[in-house]
Amino acid sequence: MAEFQFEIVTAERQVITTNVESVLLPGVNGQIGIYSNHAPLLTALGIGVVEFGPKHQKKRKAAVAGGFAEVSSNKLTIFAHTAELAEEIDVLRAKQAQARAERRLQQKREDMDFNRARIALKKAINRIKAAEE
Repeated sequence: MAEFQFEIVTAERQVITTNVESVLLPGVNGQIGIYSNHAPLLTALGIGVVEFGPKHQKKRKAAVAGGFAEVSSNKLTIFAHTAELAEEIDVLRAKQAQARAERRLQQKREDMDFNRARIALKKAINRIKAAEE
């Protein structure tokens, strides 16, 4: 299968640049599969796991939280708010963040930003999912 260039970047760093055969993205309205010679595309990303690598073999993973993906000239670039490769994720720290977010959501205080706590929980669960699968 033909390869194409793939990269994930954030405001802080270039997470990865490599050649791949396929990528599965967490679009805001569901998963999006990208293969070589894909039509040009610009799409918003949600919080989720990006899977990339050879088409019919084990994929590498990265946890992303929001941003955009652009496909142009046989190149896929993800501009993510945050992104970590699965092997970079500290699972213990992610589980602690999950526990903190769950406690905040259970407190239901009036001064609490419910949406921020809900997003923190979703990000923590996503990091765990990316690292442990």
